Amino acid sequence: MSTFSTATSAAISLTLLSLATSAHAASFTGKVSTAEGKPVVGALVTVFNEAKDRKETVYTDAAGRYAIRSSFKGKLTVRARSHMWQDINQAVVSTDDKPQLLNFQMVPFANAQALSDSLTASAHLTQVKWQDPAVRTAFVSQCNYCHQIGNALTRVPKDVSAWETTIARMEGYGALLTSSASRSIAETLHKGLDGKPVQAMQKYTSSDELSRAKVIEWHVGDAMSFIHDTDVGDDGMLYGTDEGHDLIWTLDRQTGQINKYPLPDIDLPQGGLFAAMQLPLGVFTGKHGPHSMAQGKDGRIWITNALSSKLMSFDPKTKQFKVYSIDESALYLHTIRIDQEGTVWFTAAVSNKVGRFDPRTEKFTMIQLPHGGVMKGIIETVFPTVLKVNGALFPGKNVPVTTSPHKWTQGHLMFNLPYGIDVNPKDGSIWYAKLLANKIGRIDAKTLAVQEFDTPMGGPRRPRFDKNGVLWIPAFDDSGLMRFDPTTAKFENFKLPLLAANEYETPYALNIHPTTGEVWITSNMSDRVLRFNPTSKTFIAYPSPTRVTWLRDLVFTKEGHVCSSSSNLPAYGIEDGRDAFFCLDPTGGDKDRAALTAKP
Repeated sequence: MSTFSTATSAAISLTLLSLATSAHAASFTGKVSTAEGKPVVGALVTVFNEAKDRKETVYTDAAGRYAIRSSFKGKLTVRARSHMWQDINQAVVSTDDKPQLLNFQMVPFANAQALSDSLTASAHLTQVKWQDPAVRTAFVSQCNYCHQIGNALTRVPKDVSAWETTIARMEGYGALLTSSASRSIAETLHKGLDGKPVQAMQKYTSSDELSRAKVIEWHVGDAMSFIHDTDVGDDGMLYGTDEGHDLIWTLDRQTGQINKYPLPDIDLPQGGLFAAMQLPLGVFTGKHGPHSMAQGKDGRIWITNALSSKLMSFDPKTKQFKVYSIDESALYLHTIRIDQEGTVWFTAAVSNKVGRFDPRTEKFTMIQLPHGGVMKGIIETVFPTVLKVNGALFPGKNVPVTTSPHKWTQGHLMFNLPYGIDVNPKDGSIWYAKLLANKIGRIDAKTLAVQEFDTPMGGPRRPRFDKNGVLWIPAFDDSGLMRFDPTTAKFENFKLPLLAANEYETPYALNIHPTTGEVWITSNMSDRVLRFNPTSKTFIAYPSPTRVTWLRDLVFTKEGHVCSSSSNLPAYGIEDGRDAFFCLDPTGGDKDRAALTAKP
């Protein structure tokens, strides 16, 4: 049955109320079909505003039909996009709320190269054939974590020496590879990414749930911005940390107003405590490197600064910052969460520590996590001094990397890298994920006792608890999702749905919908967002309207929208050339359809 005819009366009433309180200038209905008249199911119909800095997207239903309304007016562009078909763009003028009928007839790509160019990064990486599984594991773990590999910017054919230069630069960003692995990766990428067309093997699935959804994107920053994380405030605003430019961005989703607030200056060089590293200079122009954030009980937004190792608060009302200094041995402050008591918890990734900060007493407690070996302990202990000395003597030369023992021993396995962190709602315990050590750990919030568990899948990244106290963990290295029950200490593993059997996925983060209990997961190599139902153990995939979509932390608005920041590094590698705030409303398409099909 068509989803056009099954919209509930409740949805219609809700949408009509919405129309009464907000203006919608552009409305379109129609059908997406082939030249033979067959419906194109799951096609993305996107409306761009006149400035091309905002866009709204819905998906076609089983009959190829769509309906979309937006706040845009003036000279607009409406695009139809679908896998295996060439984009169709139509210029339109909209000055009022009257719906316009706009049909699209899709045509095949002109040639194999044009089709290949439209495929996701995950498809292009199928051309890369790995002879050594250990090198492939190192590549997935270390070369995919801040941007796609295989998109138009990164799949350009290069000779081996050019790839070695690129990999050396990536090591300045934090990639941890042995010398032999670096050489092997350079040789393999030279052979695999040769510029020849990729045979399309991808298979997209569609469902009624997909046709019910709507995606809204707001461009933010510039071609060099790096909006690492997004959070939603109690005021409904979206807040974004620009790690590259030392800024906090804010977005009013109702008006589209975007503002920026510079972080206070600090007596550190560009790159902060990591001035010894090459870093993505030109992108990282700041000293603090704001990374993750969470809103506390007093309304302040707490921010981890990766480069300066400073904790910071931002008051949304006064727009004032306050800086809190930590011992310099706490390096690269990463993910931050707030517990039920209002206490701030965060990971210090490079130092293998978890930090605890009480906003009432303004007191820090740094918790040393298990090293997992003598050599790891030595490296984590001396690394702050190595960074400081080389930052003063050899800024930007990567000496801490080129002289590190990991280059000729175990590569990334020489480090722990505590990454994501979350609070168990059942007992208040703090849980973290060690990305490189393939472990999760529990900290007793009162005694600070630590217990760790090995994960069955590799690359545990940014875990989250559901309301029942079950921990869900994205397995970045193994294209997977893990479920861990702290009461039984048992894992359950799920492989993510791929677009083709020979592809892989890199789930960076996830979050649990507060009402439905469903797990939403970033699917960054294939430009998708995944939705997992724990009861039926099934996935729904939402293709992104933007090629090169790299989402970070996922957050939910009060209306149930799932939002994030699309922040491939560098931003100019994204199809639109800029980062974006990204929100997906699972029922937004239904609301538009109900409003446009309801009788006056």
